[in-house]
Amino acid sequence: MAQPIELHYWPTPNGHKITIALEEMGLPYEIRPVNIGKGEQFQPAFLAISPNNRMPAIVDPEGPGGEPISVFESGAILQYLGRKSGEFYGEGERGRVEVEQWLFWQMAGLGPMAGQAHHFRGYAPTIAADQRQIAYGANRYTNEVHRLYGVLNKRLADHEYMAGAYSIADMATYPWIVPYERQGQNLDDFPHIKRWFTAIKARPAVERAYVKAKEINPNAGGIRTAEERAILFGQTAASVSAAVR
Repeated sequence: MAQPIELHYWPTPNGHKITIALEEMGLPYEIRPVNIGKGEQFQPAFLAISPNNRMPAIVDPEGPGGEPISVFESGAILQYLGRKSGEFYGEGERGRVEVEQWLFWQMAGLGPMAGQAHHFRGYAPTIAADQRQIAYGANRYTNEVHRLYGVLNKRLADHEYMAGAYSIADMATYPWIVPYERQGQNLDDFPHIKRWFTAIKARPAVERAYVKAKEINPNAGGIRTAEERAILFGQTAASVSAAVR
């Protein structure tokens, strides 16, 4: 019987990617919660497997050659799980490239830009003194997310899923579309995304992944406390240095 993969996780879009993938692939796993609002991502044991002090991260006790392996960064984890399971990673080299280019699009574009939109639209107005700077940031990132939605909508006009067949690229992107309202977007403006979004939301594995999220953190969402904001938004190089002493 296969040993379960350890998933170091908190219910955020990047965390959801991995629970979706593990559920879709049918790989056994155990969740190890990492409460990022309490600063648990700075604990030395976690930094040993995720030196960027970000979750998710995994430890697979049955890695290559039967030896344990740890993997951090959600995109790298999805690629690893796709190779391990032999699923959702494209057929042949051309299929794999198709998946990878859209996975990297999410990792380098949609995720970071949507994250900044969340910050400037939701969190920053409660902690910044100069609201003019906040307005500029909110407009900048809301508009860029709108552009990226346009790219995805055009792609999905003639593809059922991002890389043709359902893949880890879709698993990576879907959780970042879930909070579309917080990004200032309207799915009615993007009918092909809306069709794709509805289809993925209804998948049993996706439903199970989001049930697990509520079990881990029933109070997800909303503006965080001042202490949590300081932990999440006040990090510098000293934050990591202090954590490893």
